[in-house]
Amino acid sequence: MMDEKPPVTFLRYILSKEFTFTKRHLGIVLLLIGGLGFVGILAIDVLNAGREGGIGPAQTAALGLMFLTALVGLSLIPLGDMPA
Repeated sequence: MMDEKPPVTFLRYILSKEFTFTKRHLGIVLLLIGGLGFVGILAIDVLNAGREGGIGPAQTAALGLMFLTALVGLSLIPLGDMPA
Protein backbone atom coordinates (compact mmCIF):
# COMPACT_ATOMS: atom_id res chain seq x y z
CA MET A 1 0.00 0.00 0.00
CA MET A 2 1.06 3.54 -0.66
CA ASP A 3 1.61 5.98 2.14
CA GLU A 4 -1.09 8.54 1.50
CA LYS A 5 -1.14 11.75 3.46
CA PRO A 6 -4.50 12.86 4.83
CA PRO A 7 -5.96 15.90 3.10
CA VAL A 8 -4.89 19.20 4.62
CA THR A 9 -7.82 20.82 6.34
CA PHE A 10 -8.35 24.56 6.43
CA LEU A 11 -7.57 24.80 10.14
CA ARG A 12 -4.45 22.68 9.78
CA TYR A 13 -3.28 24.97 6.96
CA ILE A 14 -3.84 28.09 9.05
CA LEU A 15 -1.90 26.59 11.96
CA SER A 16 1.00 25.46 9.76
CA LYS A 17 4.27 27.36 9.43
CA GLU A 18 3.60 28.01 5.72
CA PHE A 19 0.55 30.21 6.43
CA THR A 20 1.11 33.97 6.61
CA PHE A 21 -1.55 36.20 8.12
CA THR A 22 -1.75 39.16 5.74
CA LYS A 23 -3.04 42.69 6.19
CA ARG A 24 -6.00 41.76 3.98
CA HIS A 25 -6.92 38.89 6.34
CA LEU A 26 -6.58 41.18 9.37
CA GLY A 27 -8.66 43.86 7.65
CA ILE A 28 -11.45 41.44 6.82
CA VAL A 29 -11.52 40.11 10.39
CA LEU A 30 -11.61 43.62 11.88
CA LEU A 31 -14.28 44.73 9.41
CA LEU A 32 -16.47 41.75 10.34
CA ILE A 33 -15.97 42.30 14.09
CA GLY A 34 -16.73 46.02 13.81
CA GLY A 35 -19.74 45.57 11.54
CA LEU A 36 -21.30 42.73 13.51
CA GLY A 37 -20.60 44.51 16.80
CA PHE A 38 -22.22 47.72 15.53
CA VAL A 39 -25.32 45.88 14.32
CA GLY A 40 -25.43 43.83 17.54
CA ILE A 41 -25.35 46.92 19.76
CA LEU A 42 -28.15 48.53 17.77
CA ALA A 43 -30.15 45.28 17.88
CA ILE A 44 -29.85 45.18 21.67
CA ASP A 45 -31.38 48.66 21.83
CA VAL A 46 -34.22 47.69 19.45
CA LEU A 47 -34.99 44.45 21.33
CA ASN A 48 -35.19 46.30 24.65
CA ALA A 49 -37.73 48.76 23.25
CA GLY A 50 -39.71 48.87 26.52
CA ARG A 51 -36.75 50.33 28.36
CA GLU A 52 -36.56 54.08 28.80
CA GLY A 53 -33.69 56.25 27.70
CA GLY A 54 -32.69 54.95 24.27
CA ILE A 55 -28.99 54.79 23.49
CA GLY A 56 -26.93 55.87 26.47
CA PRO A 57 -23.34 57.04 26.79
CA ALA A 58 -21.91 53.52 27.18
CA GLN A 59 -23.70 52.33 24.05
CA THR A 60 -22.58 55.43 22.17
CA ALA A 61 -18.96 54.76 23.13
CA ALA A 62 -19.29 51.10 22.11
CA LEU A 63 -20.87 52.09 18.77
CA GLY A 64 -18.00 54.50 18.15
CA LEU A 65 -15.43 51.82 19.00
CA MET A 66 -17.08 49.30 16.66
CA PHE A 67 -17.23 51.91 13.90
CA LEU A 68 -13.53 52.70 14.33
CA THR A 69 -12.69 48.97 14.33
CA ALA A 70 -14.57 48.52 11.05
CA LEU A 71 -12.90 51.62 9.60
CA VAL A 72 -9.41 50.35 10.49
CA GLY A 73 -10.29 46.99 8.96
CA LEU A 74 -11.54 48.66 5.82
CA SER A 75 -8.30 50.64 5.51
CA LEU A 76 -6.18 47.46 5.82
CA ILE A 77 -7.91 45.49 3.05
CA PRO A 78 -6.32 47.41 0.11
CA LEU A 79 -2.81 46.75 1.49
CA GLY A 80 -3.14 43.20 0.19
CA ASP A 81 -0.70 40.39 0.74
CA MET A 82 1.85 42.18 2.91
CA PRO A 83 2.45 40.27 6.17
CA ALA A 84 0.58 41.70 9.14
